[in-house]
Amino acid sequence: MVEARRVARAKQLRIQGVDTMGSANAVARRTLTAGRTGRYELHLADAFEWLSKAPPNSIHAVVTDPPYGLLEYSPQQLQKLRNGRGGVWRIPPSFDGCVRRPLPRFTILNEEDHERLRVFFGELARLLRRILVPGAHVFIATNPLLSHLVYVPMLENGFEKRGEVVRLVQTLRGGDRPKNAHVEFAHVSVMPRSQWEPWGIFRKPCEGRVQDNLRKWKTGGLWRISESEPFGDVISGPPATRRERAIAPHPSLKPQAFLRRIVRAVLPMGKGVILDPFMGSGSTIAAATALRLRSIGIESDKSWYIMAENAIPQLAALTLGKETP
Repeated sequence: MVEARRVARAKQLRIQGVDTMGSANAVARRTLTAGRTGRYELHLADAFEWLSKAPPNSIHAVVTDPPYGLLEYSPQQLQKLRNGRGGVWRIPPSFDGCVRRPLPRFTILNEEDHERLRVFFGELARLLRRILVPGAHVFIATNPLLSHLVYVPMLENGFEKRGEVVRLVQTLRGGDRPKNAHVEFAHVSVMPRSQWEPWGIFRKPCEGRVQDNLRKWKTGGLWRISESEPFGDVISGPPATRRERAIAPHPSLKPQAFLRRIVRAVLPMGKGVILDPFMGSGSTIAAATALRLRSIGIESDKSWYIMAENAIPQLAALTLGKETP
């Protein structure tokens, strides 16, 4: 069983273009930063390799937007994205002079791709459960088409599902007319226009009562917005602002206004370490830094890693409410 899991994991990593025998891209670079706004570590590494070596009970929360299509962040697909054509990435046409951001087309994934997802998230859940302290929360972004392939492996590996954050956001995904027949069926949409993004909320089981877990591990609950207002599971807001996109032009960039809310929620006592094992351009780490919280970011793609090194201080310094989408 252990050997089968190792083989499946190695196969999955190869699909993503990661050399499981130890490429020069993995653990080749590390950035440590301490400043008045917070402390963070950045690692250029394969997330699974890093997680397998991290000490047990060393992380207090996870906030991440993983490559839940897997295929879209392989080296071949990333090159097609950077070339501006071909592959899984849909490059929407310009409209009113605005160049739209690319979106991965998850409807093209087949059953084999779905099975890879199950293996991937099963291994991720197994590794996270070992390094998280009791009562630690995991906030994990997905999408309505694939969320079940993320959630079931988390439950199968001992996590409790504690709810779901609904991020209300208008995107360009969905709502299209039938391909090559849009005139004939002008009144038909193949699927709904996506206007929300699900974030699964999971928790490693507490050690005893929640109050005992809070005293010992500083985890088990979520930070309240105020004494009278708890953290809510519906968050409305625009996509990342123009300023944010100029700082960090990553295709999956999440806005600081949203991330700072959930990053603050996952550490109810304001103490501990937040991990983003798929940090991309570092927006989660920037949110933690802006809130003076400790964090660790991992990224296997060197281009995104370099972007994160430069973007995190700038994103963390942004004052919210001053920008337009």
